[in-house]
Amino acid sequence: RDAQESRGLGDVYKRQMNKKERRAALKSALTSKVQDNKFVVVDSLAIAEAKTKEMQKVLTNLKAEKALIVTAEEDKNVILSARNIENVQTVAANGINVYDVMSHGTVVVTKDAVASIEEVYA
Repeated sequence: RDAQESRGLGDVYKRQMNKKERRAALKSALTSKVQDNKFVVVDSLAIAEAKTKEMQKVLTNLKAEKALIVTAEEDKNVILSARNIENVQTVAANGINVYDVMSHGTVVVTKDAVASIEEVYA
């Protein structure tokens, strides 16, 4: 194994994407979610306490089973509330990627996060 890497054969199957390609792919993935009505924008996810039950209620009201929750910046209460719910993942707007968007059924985004996503990708 070490001999292969020293000859430069270790990364044979690795595909590098440039920044424009990554941005175009993410734009396409988000557009796909919007067209399928699987992109939900909420005013805010202000959860008073870090309780899983409260987050579960929010997601049930939004009819989002397998959800990706995108916030403008890392909100500790949202992360703690959602981390124990199966098939739910939280991410800050600057950490969003194509795989996460496509592998979750619904994308729940706060208004602030939409603004920061538009700022970068529009």
